[in-house]
Amino acid sequence: MEKHIIQRVVQQSEIDGLNHVNNVVYLEWMQDIAHLHWNKLTKYTPHNNNAWVVIRHEIDYKNQAVLDDLITVKTWIGEVSGVKSIRHFEILRENTLLVKSQTTFCLIDLKTGKPARITESILNLLKPTK
Repeated sequence: MEKHIIQRVVQQSEIDGLNHVNNVVYLEWMQDIAHLHWNKLTKYTPHNNNAWVVIRHEIDYKNQAVLDDLITVKTWIGEVSGVKSIRHFEILRENTLLVKSQTTFCLIDLKTGKPARITESILNLLKPTK
């Protein structure tokens, strides 16, 4: 699968009382990269009437990040079926895995707010380029 990758530096506002990145911040980073990746995939699809909502997070916290660490956040699409898509995430500091996660998203119709079946055109957006 094609991975979407960004890098960032840990900011003071992301540090908690234990002097490492707060667990909620990792979730925010995952949300940010998922949004960026979807925007990249749909940049030539201006009349997109759908959105993704989270229905499940599974997060394994393996190591800690601290102030000024250079962080790499990766995401890619896994299984897609019906109204659901699984998106995978890895967050690393150099070669050290900090967080491994997968999130199940449900596609919704923006007009009705109800789940929408993943069409072939959306499925084609999610497939990796060769």
